[in-house]
Amino acid sequence: MNWAEFVEEYVPEPHEITVEALTGAGGFGDVYGSPVVVGPCVVDESTRRVAVQTQDAAGHNDTSGATVLCPRGTTAPAGSRVTLPSGRITRVLAVAVLDAHGLDLPEHVELSLE
Repeated sequence: MNWAEFVEEYVPEPHEITVEALTGAGGFGDVYGSPVVVGPCVVDESTRRVAVQTQDAAGHNDTSGATVLCPRGTTAPAGSRVTLPSGRITRVLAVAVLDAHGLDLPEHVELSLE
């Protein structure tokens, strides 16, 4: 089952998000790519704890205010800006690419947002 089939069968109201991928830092702060509409997505605006990878090996835990499941191939590295269907603009804390591992499951990308 691919992501599109999964969404069609199990998600009654899929959403779209807008992602501005973090591309680096400049003299005036973070630099973002052009906005890209990504969908269909599953958006869950509930709070949970997530592990966040940092430059050192320690990392840290943070509070995520939303989780978005989106199609495989979505480009949204940590620090990217995301506009949710509610209009809220937030940043990506952590990204997980979930592989099907040969099972009949949909491969997708999970974004943990501030």
